[in-house]
Amino acid sequence: MLPAAHRMLRSEDFSAAVRSGARSGSRRLVVHYCAGPNYGPDSRPEADAAGAVDALPQARVGIVVSKKQVARATHRNRIKRRVRALMRARLDTLEPGARVVVRGLAGADGATSEQLAADLDRLLARSRHLAHTGRRR
Repeated sequence: MLPAAHRMLRSEDFSAAVRSGARSGSRRLVVHYCAGPNYGPDSRPEADAAGAVDALPQARVGIVVSKKQVARATHRNRIKRRVRALMRARLDTLEPGARVVVRGLAGADGATSEQLAADLDRLLARSRHLAHTGRRR
């Protein structure tokens, strides 16, 4: 289970990340990555008049597997559980405030966890690079 602070729950958050985030995909997964608001080498948390520093916003992750891609609910849930566990292990690599949506495709149904992990690592790196260069694909 992802920690509550890192879960993307609202439909608007999913839509915004998919619309404005950089996208990269494989046969098994598609990753939409929206860089955090504090991206940049000179960005740092804002301090108020008393000198207190605001905490950086948490990275949020959403996972989607549609019925159109994987028909059986048990298979959709298995894919979501695997991807959720993989993302939980990678939360510390996400920049503060980043929004990530991972879509499972039909190819993820028969994939092993190792194959999903390799795809996820490659897609996260690629979409993060695209997001930071201002490109969407």
